[in-house]
Amino acid sequence: MIGFILRCLIAIGAISFNTYLFVNGSWGWGISFIFITAIIILSFFRNENMILALNQMRVGNQDKAKKYINRISAPQFLPRKQHAYVLYLQAVMNAQELGFANSEVLLRKALFLGLRTAEDNAVARMHLSSICAQTGRKSEAVSLLAEAKKLDKSGMMKDQIKTMQQQLQMAPSKNQMRMAQMMGGRKKMPKMR
Repeated sequence: MIGFILRCLIAIGAISFNTYLFVNGSWGWGISFIFITAIIILSFFRNENMILALNQMRVGNQDKAKKYINRISAPQFLPRKQHAYVLYLQAVMNAQELGFANSEVLLRKALFLGLRTAEDNAVARMHLSSICAQTGRKSEAVSLLAEAKKLDKSGMMKDQIKTMQQQLQMAPSKNQMRMAQMMGGRKKMPKMR
């Protein structure tokens, strides 16, 4: 929030200084300072941590990308699409730390806000499908995986979707998981020496 306030103050200062330059008659400096003011104003629409995180993901450095994404403390102040991408990246990168329930909430909110590309929508639905499968909601997992397959027009995730479909066929249903819990789970075999 402090960064947002500072950015507002800098933008107001840049606009007022630019106006002062034009009023004072320094047209050359005023025109050249318009570009600096434009960069400052564009920073409202693009978060620098988001840009750095996407760049680190492109390079393949997941740890730094996670660090940059986790730096964004208030994504609700970002534009709608960027808010969706921050939630999506936080859910995908921090899945183990957040747990299934929080990851699912973040992914569903990101899908509700709207991701730009069909591939990102497909990846989000595939992750949701795996969460549903691991929590025992097999029918929901199958429907989410079918949606992901429809959205994957380029065929980038064809192998992952096929692998998940095979795993879903072998996955126990919610009733089977409940029965295993009531029966005390699978009995452990003694170790052979």
